[in-house]
Amino acid sequence: MPTGVIVSVNLYFRLFLLQLRVRLRPTIRGRRPSLWDETRTPFRVALTDLDPLRHVNNGKYLSMLDLGRLDLMLRSGFWRAIAERGWYPVVSAQTITYKRSLTLGQRFELVTRVLGVDDRAVYLEQTFVRRGAVVARAVVQGRFLRKAGGTVPPDELLEAAGGTNRDLTLPGWVHDWAGATRISSAAG
Repeated sequence: MPTGVIVSVNLYFRLFLLQLRVRLRPTIRGRRPSLWDETRTPFRVALTDLDPLRHVNNGKYLSMLDLGRLDLMLRSGFWRAIAERGWYPVVSAQTITYKRSLTLGQRFELVTRVLGVDDRAVYLEQTFVRRGAVVARAVVQGRFLRKAGGTVPPDELLEAAGGTNRDLTLPGWVHDWAGATRISSAAG
């Protein structure tokens, strides 16, 4: 079986496990989380996650980030809200920094939380944690698009999420990062 097929099967297997876990245990500490809560998605390093140096391949981290965001949206009910409206999420920018390696069989968690919102996007921080130690951390800029075309503005997103009871002003460093990673429309 080609390697690409094995990798895809691994991702779909994890997606299946995530959906099963969300259905069996949708709550956190006895309540359904909101989109503005932190979620912790458990993982275990599989053989198909490893590169030739026998640690998790950098591209695998990005696939796991997708699953962490999906976990947050499924558990909070936001996935259903956007699906009903014909919206879908896309990543428009992301930066990840690695501090430690993960190796075969190790258990770890992916902690996902919304940092804030601006007039263009939603920003999340996702942190890989093993035994209380940070393994890697990513900042992700996401947008929501309409299947019929166009971008969903943040005020509509907030309405679909049922509003918020916390300040979603972006930290200065995230605002600076977003500006630094933006590709101008003149760039082609």
